[in-house]
Amino acid sequence: MARRAVLGGATVWALGCPKRQDESSESGRSSSTSGSAAFARRSSDGGARVADAAFREVAFDFPEGPIGPEKALALVPRGRDAGERFPVLVALHGRGESVRGVEVGARGWVDDYDLGRAISRLRSPPLMREDFRGFVDDARLARINASLATRPFRGLVVVCPWVPDILSYRDRPNLDAALPFGNFVVEQLLPRVIAETPALDGRAATGIDGVSLGGRASLVVGFAHTDRFGAIGTLQAAVQDNESGAIAARARAGLASGPLRLRLVTSDRDPFAGAIAQLHSAFDEGKIDHEYLVIPGPHDYAFNRGPGGIEMLLWHDRVLRGEPPL
Repeated sequence: MARRAVLGGATVWALGCPKRQDESSESGRSSSTSGSAAFARRSSDGGARVADAAFREVAFDFPEGPIGPEKALALVPRGRDAGERFPVLVALHGRGESVRGVEVGARGWVDDYDLGRAISRLRSPPLMREDFRGFVDDARLARINASLATRPFRGLVVVCPWVPDILSYRDRPNLDAALPFGNFVVEQLLPRVIAETPALDGRAATGIDGVSLGGRASLVVGFAHTDRFGAIGTLQAAVQDNESGAIAARARAGLASGPLRLRLVTSDRDPFAGAIAQLHSAFDEGKIDHEYLVIPGPHDYAFNRGPGGIEMLLWHDRVLRGEPPL
């Protein structure tokens, strides 16, 4: 049966990704970067210092593929033992980065969602309320810190590709719109990551997750390739309330590849919360083992920079090593 969490009070949902509320919009060989190679870091100097201390960047360029030219950024932990290898997390951004282009999208988790700071803080607990942008209750903050005190965050190779706009007017009702992108991830991106970073190979050590549009893609791509992914997570996934049956069917088919760690995360001000609750119920009815978590927060960039990134990283750091998440 599913493992449940305390529910928030979200009651409405809508298809589409809200604009950010706290700021205005705007060869095939890999290379380590510190700010300017391949595609430039756009974060502030302070953010760059945090990133440099926590991880190094490895940029990937794919001139051709099933969805056209692609770019991706891998974040590789620094300061670990020589020869240490890490689980792989494919982290997918939201629609705001999809429509802003390949280079912006590939850097979305670092530059727009401040994932470097989340990595740095997980490596230096205890976490504070401000690390979650205030979107955390006392009980969960205490539980996370108690868990980090006994099992420190060890790190992941986080791979951030550009995700095409699978919520365009044409593709919005079509779950299969994410499949060509999934083929790129499995057939081109992951083999490069395994070959060119200290990444662990194998299904059990590979996860996929994403926010909003990226969460929708994570479900479709993950269930289509459960021979490659051992964990599938979502953050405020952009699913419709008439899609729960179809997604549950894909999950059941994917489970033929073996045990799967699966998690649905939404928030009390997420417009997709109703559809995600329906998906949770469909998984329960189909006896699809999963975690369902409702936490405080809106559907915007502040959530991504706070609980979104922290929850995603910590969950995969544990489950991709075969451990309980908290």
